[in-house]
Amino acid sequence: MGRVAGKVALVSGAARGQGRSHAQMLAAEGADVIAVDICADIETNEYPLARPEDLEETARLVEKEGRRAHTEIADVRDRVALSAAIDRGVAEFGQLDVVVANAGIAPLTAGSGIQAFVDAVDVDLIGVLNLVHASIKHLQSGASIVITGSMAAALSASNSGGIDAGCGGAGYGFAKQIVAHYVNDLALQLAPQSIRVNGVHPTNVNTDMLHSAPMYRAFRPDLENPTREDAEVTFPFLQAMPIPYVEPEDISELVVFLASDGARYVTGQQIAVDAGCGVKARAWRGL
Repeated sequence: MGRVAGKVALVSGAARGQGRSHAQMLAAEGADVIAVDICADIETNEYPLARPEDLEETARLVEKEGRRAHTEIADVRDRVALSAAIDRGVAEFGQLDVVVANAGIAPLTAGSGIQAFVDAVDVDLIGVLNLVHASIKHLQSGASIVITGSMAAALSASNSGGIDAGCGGAGYGFAKQIVAHYVNDLALQLAPQSIRVNGVHPTNVNTDMLHSAPMYRAFRPDLENPTREDAEVTFPFLQAMPIPYVEPEDISELVVFLASDGARYVTGQQIAVDAGCGVKARAWRGL
């Protein structure tokens, strides 16, 4: 307990799913949390996104852990509004030590138009850049930046295990590949200041993104209107371990470690929480 005691963490996409889990576990380990979410839908993203009451619930869970929560409704695509939101949170808590760039969408609708590609890239890539770049001015030596990637980056790059998910799926895979490259290069730039940058790459995670109609169709293109039960038959095919998905808390455990001083010399890493998805999809490439 107390691995991030005394720290202030910024989490995007914090209203539910992985973001809520990260916020709650960081609070349980001693951090105050600035929780940011759009709390509105994006037209090309077929499944509904979080609502203001979801963000309020995240704040309640943080406060239940005995820590302070500052919430902001902001779109990560809007650098100006996002920067102002971050500044308000930092003004309230007086510092910023951890940045978790987690917000993301998956408009995986086969046959969708180019706007789905644009939206996926704008949220999953530009949104990451906006959050990190608006935060850097607040960070000091010892700070940690954790960026949510995806095993989709590795699968897209290797053309292994991909699914037909239209323009939005192509945008998602592209964004996650570039995010991984960004982690590598930003880590080099910030290392002289002892600010760390790492990428976390999950496989399927038990969230609303996975349990959605477009995701079910992407995994079961043989069916017109697949159900959750239909899709869950195929979910385990990605992983080497016999599971359909990991839990948000499994990702949060790694996020908290990377945010903590226990990882003070860990930077520039691409770490998968994937139940063997990567080793199943890619041939051994040596050290």
